[in-house]
Amino acid sequence: MPAALDAIIAELRDADRQERIELLIDFAKNLPPLPAPLEARKDAEHRVEECQSPVYLFVDMIGDRVALYADAPIEAPTVRGFVSLVLEGLNGSTPEDVFKVPADLVDQCGLTEVLGMLRVRGLSGVLRRIKREVARATVAQHGSTST
Repeated sequence: MPAALDAIIAELRDADRQERIELLIDFAKNLPPLPAPLEARKDAEHRVEECQSPVYLFVDMIGDRVALYADAPIEAPTVRGFVSLVLEGLNGSTPEDVFKVPADLVDQCGLTEVLGMLRVRGLSGVLRRIKREVARATVAQHGSTST
């Protein structure tokens, strides 16, 4: 798992319940805006279906590194915060590092106890979507050379 994400997990895990919520809100404030070309591509194909809030994810490969972009509504600060922390923790990682992120990341961050089950399901869906899109981007980048 990328060191940046590991550090974020440790910070959340060591925090008490209220501090975790405050950390998520801080992360929410730091989610960078989507680049204009991606803003125009916010559609069903890029939306995370599991999330009640409209979350859009975009994955690109820059060389052998993952570039993640996302949008989540300001009105959903915990979701936006989780999306932001995942982007901060995974941007610039190798696909292999992304695939090593545990499926129970939400639980490892201690968020299961502060968020409702629907939110937890949605946040877990964000991670699954990122992994699926990274796999797809990796195949697209290397697919033609492996045959």
